[in-house]
Amino acid sequence: MAVDRDTLTMLHREPDLAEDLDLSWMDQTGERGLSAKPGRRGLTLEEINKGTYGDAPARAWENTLAPRGAARRAGVPRAGYMVPAKSDIWSENAAMLYEEAVQRQWSSATDIPWDELAPLPDDVERAYSQFCTFLTEVEFIAGDTPSQWLPQISNEHYEVKMFLASQIMDEARHLDVFRKRALANGGGLMSSSGNAGLRVIIEAKDFTEMSTIMHVQGEGLVQSIFRMGEYIATNDAEKRIFRLSAQDESRHVAFGVMHLKYILETEPERREEIHGYLEKAEPIIGAGVGQGPVAGGSPIFGESLGILFSHTLGSPEEGGNMALAAFRRQLNEYMHRLEVAGMGERRYRLPAMIQAILEPPKN
Repeated sequence: MAVDRDTLTMLHREPDLAEDLDLSWMDQTGERGLSAKPGRRGLTLEEINKGTYGDAPARAWENTLAPRGAARRAGVPRAGYMVPAKSDIWSENAAMLYEEAVQRQWSSATDIPWDELAPLPDDVERAYSQFCTFLTEVEFIAGDTPSQWLPQISNEHYEVKMFLASQIMDEARHLDVFRKRALANGGGLMSSSGNAGLRVIIEAKDFTEMSTIMHVQGEGLVQSIFRMGEYIATNDAEKRIFRLSAQDESRHVAFGVMHLKYILETEPERREEIHGYLEKAEPIIGAGVGQGPVAGGSPIFGESLGILFSHTLGSPEEGGNMALAAFRRQLNEYMHRLEVAGMGERRYRLPAMIQAILEPPKN
């Protein structure tokens, strides 16, 4: 069928780019005129959190994927965020901790001097492998748990989301490096802890419950363990593993302490509720009294650590004394974190056997 000249002309003419062009979106902006300049640590979140862009709302009413400060559009579907309240998830240091996390990343493949590992007596290598097997197990939970909360937190509170994402990366690196240490010197992975203590963390139904048990209690205890690990290390590779891991862990603990402090200040009526969360998890700590450190309620861990202390100090008696001293330090550091957060009265609600170990209050 022949095509007439007018139709051919229409098909081949250049389109008018201005025809039906709607540029109204250019007038739908957030606050304009603000500029950000790098500070002494570069262009951090602190530098860009100016004006309305820095105002984290008390409640995210919008419940869409819109970034904080962006113009809103009609008809946008909801994202289904389940934790819209700022108080439920906020920590004043989240942005700073995120910046520190991304600036202090390290690689287990290239930043650990693996060639420094040397053969150990068989019983010591087995104990070290058990030590690292337990830590690998712990770090899986510490990475899995925050990942459950990321899609529930509004983009209006993006600083917390970004910090939690950085924690997941930290924990991936930790389980990576401890697995490598268990395998690198010929020991291999040993026994799973087989305890239900870690489940308490991942089963938390409330963000504050999760953070109080995981960040303040659990990761605080693990941070103490990392310091022990550096003490019992037999070479520079192991020292560096525990030093770098403790550096990461300190951020996670700091987030949890400041979140707990924030919610106690903004919602003081939740204090008794938080005591309940701590009471649910503290029996796991109490199980270690008289046995040395048993993080997560695992006697296998305490026994392996006792062997490692004995190897470092030269005798089982000295190793046992050091293990018990380390456990006392764990408990006192736990109490100190609660005091900083504003829950100093917690010491009088701890099991009597734990209260007996604590140092007296400083004030």
